[in-house]
Amino acid sequence: MLDKLRKIVQDVDSAPNFAAALTTMVQSVRETMGTEVCSVYLVDDKTNRYILMASGGLNEDAVGNVSLAWNEGLVGLCGAREEPINLDDASAHPKYHYLPETGEENFNSFLGVPIMHRRKVLGVLVVQQRAKRKFDESEEAFLVTLSAQLSGVVAHAKAIGAFDSLRVSSSPRANQTRIFHGISGASGIALGRAIVMYPPADIDSVPDRVAEDIDAEIGQMRRAIEAVREDIRALDRKMAGSLMAEERALFDAYLRMLDDNALVTEIEDRIRAGNWAQGALREVIEDHMQAFAAMEDAYLRERMADVRDIGLRILAHLQKQEDAGLRVFPDHSILIGEEITTAMLVETPLDRIGGIVTVLGAANSHMAIVARALGIPTVLGVSDLPVTSLDDTEMIVDAYQGRIYVQPSRQLRTRYKDIIKEEQQLVAGLEAYRDVPAETPDGHRVALYVNTGLMADVVRAKDRGAEGVGLYRTEIPFMLRERFPGEEEQRSIYRQQLEAFMPRPVTMRTLDIGGDKDLPYFPIEEDNPALGWRGIRITLDHPEIFMVQVRAMLKAAIGLDNLQILLPMISSVFEVEEALHLIHRAMMEVQEEEGVPITMPRIGVMVEVPATVLQIADMAQLVDFVSVGSNDLTQYMLAVDRNNPRVADIYTPYHPSVLRALQMVVEEVHRIGKPVGICGEMAGDPGTAILLMAMGFDSLSMSASNLLKIRKVICTVPYFQARGLLEQVMQVDNAAVIKSLVEFELEDLGLIDLIRPSKK
Repeated sequence: MLDKLRKIVQDVDSAPNFAAALTTMVQSVRETMGTEVCSVYLVDDKTNRYILMASGGLNEDAVGNVSLAWNEGLVGLCGAREEPINLDDASAHPKYHYLPETGEENFNSFLGVPIMHRRKVLGVLVVQQRAKRKFDESEEAFLVTLSAQLSGVVAHAKAIGAFDSLRVSSSPRANQTRIFHGISGASGIALGRAIVMYPPADIDSVPDRVAEDIDAEIGQMRRAIEAVREDIRALDRKMAGSLMAEERALFDAYLRMLDDNALVTEIEDRIRAGNWAQGALREVIEDHMQAFAAMEDAYLRERMADVRDIGLRILAHLQKQEDAGLRVFPDHSILIGEEITTAMLVETPLDRIGGIVTVLGAANSHMAIVARALGIPTVLGVSDLPVTSLDDTEMIVDAYQGRIYVQPSRQLRTRYKDIIKEEQQLVAGLEAYRDVPAETPDGHRVALYVNTGLMADVVRAKDRGAEGVGLYRTEIPFMLRERFPGEEEQRSIYRQQLEAFMPRPVTMRTLDIGGDKDLPYFPIEEDNPALGWRGIRITLDHPEIFMVQVRAMLKAAIGLDNLQILLPMISSVFEVEEALHLIHRAMMEVQEEEGVPITMPRIGVMVEVPATVLQIADMAQLVDFVSVGSNDLTQYMLAVDRNNPRVADIYTPYHPSVLRALQMVVEEVHRIGKPVGICGEMAGDPGTAILLMAMGFDSLSMSASNLLKIRKVICTVPYFQARGLLEQVMQVDNAAVIKSLVEFELEDLGLIDLIRPSKK
């Protein structure tokens, strides 16, 4: 049965369009299960009705023409319950609703399973038989498994408008607005045109793009194909003495595929039809791979890999030609892609980037954190986004609500332009708080620091009155190189940061890679990277990396004395002791080399894992300060991978366990007599910042874009009132209720516009 299941999924995935996929689905299920009827009912979001979209066994004329209300009939019951309905006599059930157009009165047994995607019912998959019998447990399990695997196909089709095209027997209007949903990564609104970002030699990510010069595109393709032909001939010559003739037959097969009458002609036809060379190549390779995938013969199916290899070789040469020119980024460009890494983002002209949208990722991924620091509206986890078809398309990014509007209407554009004006007025109003001390009306003082990683952060941070750097992410300069930067390179980078904020403190976190922060030249392959080799674990295993970095920091701080060093991903006292030993050793070495007295910088530990929370008093006695990394602490407290969009709704800093852990850290560190700050995203959120201030955190460190908002919050909310709110929420056991209580407080204080635009 497992082989049959795989075959159905493979056949559906290989279908050329959504209509064919539905037809393949019902016919394959009908044959595999030996049933007389298999049908698919899908929810029409406009009417909230189930439409019969495909059937094998019912009257063909009924397909697309009959429907059921949301709660009508056995189909409606299955969707409402979100569970299988298995009956031996369907007509005897009180919810049975007869549809005469379908001819289903001849069928008695009924098994329906919901088609669900991300907790939403998309439709119902139904099988029926004449005989009065219940489908057995294995049949029910098979249909449930199949429905779960195919739900993504249905969700994607609905997202790109394929469902609507079936309903009206034509493609959606060119100017029809499409809406996609994701997770807000960095709040704000952006209007602009999409630019598809894709990694090199990844044929699946190549977007469609209109060919501006067809002859030039064909010329590029021909040069690339000839280069591949020569590569293959060279491989054949190289292996002539090592392989037998029949083993070298693969090279001949490759050359035949590159014959002018094979792939080449098809690709050129796609270019002449209007697609650029790389997009035309992707289309042809996809078509051939689908054809091979549908073949019964196992040997022929294996040839898919050869076709893909040919495609990748051609693509690599095409991209070499493209790299010879510079890619144009117009103002207000909206970057979209399957995944956009931090390195990909910072290599773009940041002053021209209006927004970011990705299929993968979650609100607290490293790229999202950098986007927040840069003030770029970002939506992530838009799993249904048809990336390859959106290049140069007009879009609106509503990163407050996690919505993407593709080809927005004139009314939508006008509405969002008004919201942008309101945002600009809000920011202008916040400028009055730039030089105001972050002190509550009743005299409670909190230091406001900034998180940095790029020099672009520095100017914005100083313009907004940052009192120092609470977190300098040293991994970002490492990400922008093709090798580990040397000691002198690092010293120069760190010196710029230290000088920019002197005499204010600059807290530099030692190299924190692993998890979602990879270096291309130091790959870390792990099944569970969040719980793997990362942060201090890597640098203590590689003291040569740690020592070079610490020495560079110490040299950069000579004569400035505003350096603080922060140790990430600490989970034991032993790690703190070992790191301190290496830092002391580095200090002695630098002092001897430079011939000047070196001031020992203040050392801090990051609280990111539950083990550190429970042992923070022991660790605090060894260091000078403590800093909470709320992003990772929330992740580990709740056992939620912050980069996984499937569980993104579980990740919340308002969870009672997170708040209680934070309160415990503050109390324990203050009992030892040391200062404690927080440098996670909670610090830059007006709602959670009130609670953090009330807990007694000495400093809050955040993205530069949030500094003025948080200063206004602190200057507006009396400390006694914040303490009262904290005492209230600490008695609540539900994160959603806590968040609502905090937002009600912001509303009463006239601060609600700091977290979302008005809905006027």
